[in-house]
Amino acid sequence: MTNIKIYSKFMDQALEQARASYAEDEVPVGAIVVHENKIIGFGRNKSISQNNPIAHAEIIAIQQASNYLKNYRLINCDLYVTLEPCIMCLGAIFHARIKRLFFGAWDLKTGACGGKINLVQDKTLNHHCTLKGGILEKESKQLLQKFFKEKRAIKNRN
Repeated sequence: MTNIKIYSKFMDQALEQARASYAEDEVPVGAIVVHENKIIGFGRNKSISQNNPIAHAEIIAIQQASNYLKNYRLINCDLYVTLEPCIMCLGAIFHARIKRLFFGAWDLKTGACGGKINLVQDKTLNHHCTLKGGILEKESKQLLQKFFKEKRAIKNRN
């Protein structure tokens, strides 16, 4: 299986989490943590339902994976997320020692991996991960655009 097929396979799982988030009227972002080709953490945005600004998909997936491995360090783990991580989530990714980060859509407003700013290239930070953006970007972006278009339509009706 080629790398692109492997990346797409796992990103499909992250998209399933994003779709579940969408169905729960949350911003549709999903994430998974993979260790040795096994998914060990699932996450989807829950900030709205939990009234919690840090309940991002990445944070929830990292917490599950840490519980699974019984370690706060996720050495040799990969994270797949449907939207480029924000500063907070990238900080958690660095602290967890995630090895590789894969994401779908670029975030030009709050992305910390090159969309808005690029902390991954900052060599003064004590940890780095490799990254690849744009995996199933179209699908990730369309889901987000649909969600916000619907929210604007509801707001304009009221």
